[in-house]
Amino acid sequence: MVPWGGAPVQKPWLKQNQRPQYSPPQWRGGPPAPYGGKGGFGGKGGLAYGGAMYGGDGYGFAPPQQRRARAPPPRMPEHLQINATMRYTGVVAFYHKWKGYGFIEVSQKGVVPKDQIFCHWRQINSDDRFPFLVKGLEVEFNITPWMERGIKTVRAKDVTMPGGMNIGLQDDLDAQEKSFIGGQHLRYTGTLKFFSPKLGFGFVVMDQGYDVDPSVPMEMRVETAEVNAGGRQPVHMDNIPVEFGIWRTQRGLYKVYNMTLPGGHPLTQDALENRISMGTTLFRGSVGIWNWRQGWGFIRADPAVDLPPRVLAKLAQQVAAARARGRVITEEKMLYFRKPDCWPGVYIRQGSEVEFQLYVDDKGAGACEVHEAQPVFPTAGANFAAGVPAAAG
Repeated sequence: MVPWGGAPVQKPWLKQNQRPQYSPPQWRGGPPAPYGGKGGFGGKGGLAYGGAMYGGDGYGFAPPQQRRARAPPPRMPEHLQINATMRYTGVVAFYHKWKGYGFIEVSQKGVVPKDQIFCHWRQINSDDRFPFLVKGLEVEFNITPWMERGIKTVRAKDVTMPGGMNIGLQDDLDAQEKSFIGGQHLRYTGTLKFFSPKLGFGFVVMDQGYDVDPSVPMEMRVETAEVNAGGRQPVHMDNIPVEFGIWRTQRGLYKVYNMTLPGGHPLTQDALENRISMGTTLFRGSVGIWNWRQGWGFIRADPAVDLPPRVLAKLAQQVAAARARGRVITEEKMLYFRKPDCWPGVYIRQGSEVEFQLYVDDKGAGACEVHEAQPVFPTAGANFAAGVPAAAG
């Protein structure tokens, strides 16, 4: 019999090698921030802005002593009011294409805090398949108020080239960086087997009959950057006809380039689901139903909102079809939406106040471009541009 008090006790192998018990992550500076990837305004690592950090790894898995709370965004001075129609100019100081955000150095000094303004990719008027900017580019824009974590701040809106032309950078950059099969603008047809936005890639089978080098495979990979979704995030797709170019990587791999629908039409939600957008007008409402597991819900429009007649007609059609299937409908003006219809990073929960755009399709009417409702700030003439207090009274 072994005397336990004399020799060291050997733990079983499982106890020596088992992982520590999981404990829920501790948020850094509150829950994940909206508008961007991990940590809001972009993603992992964040961006130094006036000595503070915008973003960072918002999930904060580091030990508490190593965590650093995100600094708040620059606050808009209370005495300044915004002229929403005035156009400003500036130079792009920083832009991260794949995180979808950057900062513009404003030429008119004293207009915004630190003379830099945040720019999100959705506010870029672009002809590129995925809107982006490059450092040093001269641009023109409006300034719009924004509420971030309870702080009034500002963002750039309707960003264009000086003079108002849409920004188009992709073709020139691709011509310098990519090697094309048959030329940059030569197009092939085929079938998209599938594309997964979660995985970030899919596969395309090229149609028979093209005179290409035997080394070019009939099935090629397509990645998110080459899905032309009209400046929006691509959605899950499978078994649809497409048109595309082919490029060769430095490793000798052949991949799909600038994939669209036949005829060059972008692979937008509107085109794939026979959606008809009702314009860019924003409506307000609240989330009445939200199934977070399956990623869909319904928005209850604000009672003061006048929905377009075409939307009302489609809602009536939608309700009639549901009742014919035996469904019990208690509210007739509920707008359907899904997680892909929301801005990236938006935290949706039942009862959330939201803003959205409208669309109609074969099944009824719905909401898209869903994001948190922003407060309405007062506007003024040239006071904001001049950086002087608005007149009292």
